[in-house]
Amino acid sequence: MAKVRLEEIKRRFNNVTAIEDITFEIPDGEFWVLVGPSGCGKSTILRTIAGLETATSGKLFIGDRLMNNIPARQRDVAMVFQNYALYPHMTVAQNIAFGLQMRQMDAKLIQDRVMTVARSLSLEHLLDRKPKQLSGGQQQRVALGRAIAREPQVFLLDEPLSNLDAQLRDDTRAELKQLHHELGITTVYVTHDQVEAMTLADKIVVLNRGRIQQIGEPQSIYALPANLMVATFLGNPPMNILSAKYTNDGFDVGEQLIAVPEVIREKLQLYPGQNYDLGIRPEHIYINNNSALSTQHPAPSTQHSALSTQHSALSVDVKVVEPLGRETLIRTSLPGSTVLLNVQLGGNVRVNVGDRLSIQLDLSQLFIFDSITGDRIWPEAEN
Repeated sequence: MAKVRLEEIKRRFNNVTAIEDITFEIPDGEFWVLVGPSGCGKSTILRTIAGLETATSGKLFIGDRLMNNIPARQRDVAMVFQNYALYPHMTVAQNIAFGLQMRQMDAKLIQDRVMTVARSLSLEHLLDRKPKQLSGGQQQRVALGRAIAREPQVFLLDEPLSNLDAQLRDDTRAELKQLHHELGITTVYVTHDQVEAMTLADKIVVLNRGRIQQIGEPQSIYALPANLMVATFLGNPPMNILSAKYTNDGFDVGEQLIAVPEVIREKLQLYPGQNYDLGIRPEHIYINNNSALSTQHPAPSTQHSALSTQHSALSVDVKVVEPLGRETLIRTSLPGSTVLLNVQLGGNVRVNVGDRLSIQLDLSQLFIFDSITGDRIWPEAEN
């Protein structure tokens, strides 16, 4: 096991910069997830760590050893790909043992390690089968087993669950998290699925357009996203964003006003006529004048401790109702506007498409973003 450190890594392909100024350090034994939309550079970073890509500039360390000029086969990392990359003519046992045989390990030691890995992944009854005789989830576990058997310093996983159906993906994700807890091997995991990132990671690295947007623990990033991209990417359903113009009376949103709490007026320089992007998560929006909702939501919290709990009402039209069992997601819009607002309610709440509702925003959970740069300006950065 070893820490992984990247210092100002840059990778260019001809005139295109795939990643730039990638700097972070993964402590020994931690599970970090690189997440972002397609084309953000996350797989390029993973392949650079593996030695399958060469950094144009910057330094890469595994442990205390500089890896820039070390070939992939000498980096002591194990990579699991999206398509599993199993040898179709080999059995499960042979696939797991392949990397050990290439290192000319003792046959008895190989056999013992294959059995140990197979038991940990519930594959011992499948050792004589070939990949075509396995389900997608079983193939994925074989690919993991082949990586685990090598006992590398670092695991590199490139969207290994994306080919699985939803239920199997959930089950395998839980198995993967348990395996990491047991093995404690430094792991770098790439995904575009923010649910995987939130549930698996010790730390998340959010990427966009080849640059790091934010690094932190999942709940910390969810609670205080650094900018508009992070705010809308992490969270399901995503954060609602409303374009607003500041007036002395409040934020004008589609000819309706959202009150500005006094603490925001005191701490921020807001200019009349200036445009801002307001963010509010679906779970922090409530419906007025509906007693059936009184037991569906806890009292609004005070996550932003400097801001006392306040509310602001808006009128919205229901466009879509999505019953999800224990909760109901409704998509609404301001009258005369195409901007949708997601509202998350309890599962037994009944609303219909076409209803006009009065909703309240919990202003203690309000985010304000610069409309030009996308940077978060409220809540203010913690010292």
